[in-house]
Amino acid sequence: MVWIVIAVIVLFLIIRMKPAKGVEQISTSDLKSIINQKNANQLLIDVRTPAEYKGRHIKQFKNMPLGSNFSTLDQNKEVIVICQSGMRSMQACKQLKKQGFTSIKNVRGGMNAWN
Repeated sequence: MVWIVIAVIVLFLIIRMKPAKGVEQISTSDLKSIINQKNANQLLIDVRTPAEYKGRHIKQFKNMPLGSNFSTLDQNKEVIVICQSGMRSMQACKQLKKQGFTSIKNVRGGMNAWN
């Protein structure tokens, strides 16, 4: 019985961490290159809480905590999403995908990997 419970928990975690189809995973080094290009056709979104954002953030990113109304964003732009570890940003990417956004990138490792 214990093994069944453990298996269910592991399966649940795998499903939650699985990237959404159509969402590109990028590294923080990829992100640095993207930021240096200064492309006006990109939306850079930080989905952490306002307190986390205030403590440390990348200045080009706009704070829109997970659960914000993403429908106000321009669907024609590429969206790059970051959080603390990559988990909340992946949830936000899935929400954006459901809302019809087509060019979405998730920063793998989030702010924990940013240096």
